[in-house]
Amino acid sequence: MEAAGHQRHRGRRRGGGGAAVRRPRGWCCSFAGVPQSPDLRPFTATSAASPSSGVPAAAAAALAAGGRKLPPKSPSVSSFHSSPSSSRLAGLGGLIDPRRILSPGRVSPIDLDDSSSAPLPLPLPPPVQPAEEDVAVVPAEKSVVVAAAASAPPPVVVASTKVDAGGEALDLRLFLRGRDGRCVVMELDSGVLCDSSAFFAAMAPPRGGEAAASASDGGGTGRRIEVDGVDNVEAFRAAVELMYQPDPLRWLAAAGVSRSIDVLEVSSSIMFERGVKLCLSYIEAVPWNEKEEEKLKNLFARCTFDEAISQDILARLRPHSWSSPEDLTVHLIQSVTSSTNSGARKDMQSLVNGLLSKSSVYQKDLAGLNKESLYNICYACLNSLVDLYDEATEATNHTAQALVIRGGKPFIEQISQQTENLNWLFDILVSNDMAEEFVELWANQDRLIRIHEQASPMMRYELSRISAGVFIALGKGKVQCRGELRSLLFYGWFSAMLLDFGWLQRCSKGLDVRSLEENLGQALLTLPLKQQQCLFEEWFQCFATSGSECPNLTRAFQVWWRRSFVRSSVEAQQ
Repeated sequence: MEAAGHQRHRGRRRGGGGAAVRRPRGWCCSFAGVPQSPDLRPFTATSAASPSSGVPAAAAAALAAGGRKLPPKSPSVSSFHSSPSSSRLAGLGGLIDPRRILSPGRVSPIDLDDSSSAPLPLPLPPPVQPAEEDVAVVPAEKSVVVAAAASAPPPVVVASTKVDAGGEALDLRLFLRGRDGRCVVMELDSGVLCDSSAFFAAMAPPRGGEAAASASDGGGTGRRIEVDGVDNVEAFRAAVELMYQPDPLRWLAAAGVSRSIDVLEVSSSIMFERGVKLCLSYIEAVPWNEKEEEKLKNLFARCTFDEAISQDILARLRPHSWSSPEDLTVHLIQSVTSSTNSGARKDMQSLVNGLLSKSSVYQKDLAGLNKESLYNICYACLNSLVDLYDEATEATNHTAQALVIRGGKPFIEQISQQTENLNWLFDILVSNDMAEEFVELWANQDRLIRIHEQASPMMRYELSRISAGVFIALGKGKVQCRGELRSLLFYGWFSAMLLDFGWLQRCSKGLDVRSLEENLGQALLTLPLKQQQCLFEEWFQCFATSGSECPNLTRAFQVWWRRSFVRSSVEAQQ
């Protein structure tokens, strides 16, 4: 009784009924039945004999007694080769149930019961690779690439060019073999091919006889042309396709400039004159990037085209310059200095600086700027600056009125513009090792030095901005001048720098004030010691009175003191 009750309890837990019936497990999340799959495991004797299985007991007994022996699996083909991770899991030796791998999506878990030890069915054979003769011919715009094994011949691209309904039949097969081992096969209308290219017209076999019979039976397999050693198979094929295009310019536009250049080269080599004209017309009408421009230059260096049809492209590749690059650069600089728009002037200055930079990609064997023309621009800016100060001084009657208008703009704005021009020109001269004459020119500006003594601080400090650039270049050693010239410069503009330093701090306009202090002291130390003493005494008195409104030359002063007194006393004792 106790055993019977225990049996009923087990039956109730398993099937919910009286008898313990094993139900067939379904595929995925559906329990409708077992799908027909080659990867399903065979039934065991127990499951085959169940009432729901429908298998006779005798057959189940035979299966249980003898089983089913399977040949060993081939190591080259996995039983679950269709799985994305089959190559990674194939070496696990059947440790992973293939049903778990082939189950789509999230499915109910598959229990590993006593039937898991049953052998798996035979795998499906791999698909047979089609031979070259079995590959279906497709249109040229939908080429089929046939992958080959490692030991097989090079890959073959089979293509066909369609003709209109009323056109001729595809009676010619063209084989293009590239240097890389690829082969392109195209079935074409020989009439269009030979009419378009003199190269193919000379190579095409004649019609008639056995070749014509084969062509009528096999669809273009009788007559054939083979071209070996092609450098660019895709470009060669594209050039042939261009012969059959009803709208060639639209086709070239879809291909792009770089592809059209390749087609142009192939068209020239196969004497496809219409293709050459079409490519040149399209290439000339569209913009190029720098890589495409270099590609065109190399092509025109290797190939010769009819000047009548290539003159437009040559005009873009080899322009006839009306002046030398040096003259043109000076003309651009003069345009910048005469600009009245401050924002545009800054942008143009940056553009010209980039063109003149030695590391610029636009530097193309530039021999140097025209020094005389540059200094003519400097003279013009200086003369304009003197005239502006004269008019401003007369109009304000030595007062601090800054809003005096000349030509619709305040004098201060026009003076600032000329000062900026001179500083920019000086930087260009320094970069090209031509700034020594500018230092001499600025040191001899007696007229401006006198004007500085009379002008208001709001207007005169612009002159010290030019002096600041010259002192910084001297202190850094970028300009090498003779001693007399340096002394003349300091005697003319050093006092003005001490007076305007506070204004330069408040209105720096891009000037590095700390660099000015350091390099002003370094430039001063290049003078003779006696001249240094006079200038340092003047600075010491100004600094003691004005403090931060005066440049801090303490370090340079200490160097001068050591050189003048400490070292000299030591040498005297020796």
